[in-house]
Amino acid sequence: MTNNQWEMPCRLVVQALIQPNTMSDTVKRSGHLVVVIGAGPAGIYGARKLAEAGHEVLLLNRDIKPGGLAEYGIYFNKYRMKEGIRAQFRKILSDPHIQYLGNVRIGNVRIGHLAEVTLDELRATLNPSAIVVAAGAQGTKFLGIPGEQLPGVYHAKDLVYHYNELPPFSQQHFQIGQRVAIVGIGNVMVDIAHWLTHEKKVAEVIAVARRGPAQRAYTDQEIKSIAANIDTADLRAEIERVRARLGTDSENVEAIYQLLTKHIHEVSKDGDSPTQVKFRFLSSPVEILHDADGHPRALRVENTELVPKGEDFSARGLGTFTEIEADTIIFAVGDSVDFSLGLPCGKGGYATNPNPDAEHPGTEAYEVFDPESDHVIPGTFVIGWSRQASDGLVGKARQDGERGVAVVNHYLETVAPQTDEATGARIVKLIEALQTRGVRPVTYAEVQRLEAIEKEIAAQRGLEYFRFATNEAMFTHLA
Repeated sequence: MTNNQWEMPCRLVVQALIQPNTMSDTVKRSGHLVVVIGAGPAGIYGARKLAEAGHEVLLLNRDIKPGGLAEYGIYFNKYRMKEGIRAQFRKILSDPHIQYLGNVRIGNVRIGHLAEVTLDELRATLNPSAIVVAAGAQGTKFLGIPGEQLPGVYHAKDLVYHYNELPPFSQQHFQIGQRVAIVGIGNVMVDIAHWLTHEKKVAEVIAVARRGPAQRAYTDQEIKSIAANIDTADLRAEIERVRARLGTDSENVEAIYQLLTKHIHEVSKDGDSPTQVKFRFLSSPVEILHDADGHPRALRVENTELVPKGEDFSARGLGTFTEIEADTIIFAVGDSVDFSLGLPCGKGGYATNPNPDAEHPGTEAYEVFDPESDHVIPGTFVIGWSRQASDGLVGKARQDGERGVAVVNHYLETVAPQTDEATGARIVKLIEALQTRGVRPVTYAEVQRLEAIEKEIAAQRGLEYFRFATNEAMFTHLA
């Protein structure tokens, strides 16, 4: 942006931040500033609990608009569900104890578009009493098998962001063929299959699972969107193919079939589609095979069998292999945290305190831990999917965010309030530093302006909902 384009937005930001807080005098001011990174369900609901405790909150978000999982993870045409959550977020983000800045990326190295400010810079500039990381699980998780980098091989999250119009994924091109294999058998698989079936109308969608049909992780409510497209003849043949390897479940194959097909006569609200939905059970991916042009042609899987593991079953490889023909492969196997954020990492995610707290059991799970120094990093916490990636949906993220902030609030009771500099002035310093790097932070007042414009456009076009799909379009309307 040019200097002239910058001047007015930044002046408005500064004016908003240095205005006296209009919160009622009945709410005690703690004197603490808490930086929350990430404005998804965990971050927003957590920010509310911080504000209720009298803390000033700076909510930093990678995206221009808040919402995270609730805005960009739920299937795009669930308008009523999304609007209900947005209404709650609007109320929380209007709290004068909470200052929102979107379009600010945090990372351990400021290179290109990877990050615009580091955690250390936030600490130095803002001197916060605590930093709470609620950035979700922004890393991609694959299986580490040959062929994963081929064109036509994708992670489910990238596609979910694409059809939910999150920049820059909204502008990314995805090469989708006619026979698509989705690795995984949870609700994310169903969402991707929903999109492929009713929007792309591909010929076949094949859900590939390491374990059996009884271990499926999707819910009845979600499968209704594609149940009418299940190829019942193929499903019967598939259950019979794996029957001998289902362990004790082999005695209940007819009951399993009935459970898998109990919604097949319910018409999807998206209408009819020619797509056939199929399943391949007891199949563990080992390689993606390609044609002469380097595009996927098949997913090679190892045949597995179910073996008892506690009260459940695990999959054991048999050393025999099968090829599942597919020209597009999508991994729906969960997500991982963003390891470039700047927090110390442990097994599977950010490192948290391994030492149980006898007086406050469970609190250690939210405290960031440095394995090198063998100490907790004071005042640094993780909540939501940043603490445990892909664990539950919006309700679970909210619950974990609020539980984690209870830990933060307890910590802040032991820390002396900050009296060196006004909160607004410190935030202004951060904005000025970002401005020198060509970064355009977006306030919540500006988000409200964008939403009003989008609502007007939707009404003009007779749409149930409209949103700008690029950052450039949003900034054009904010100019």
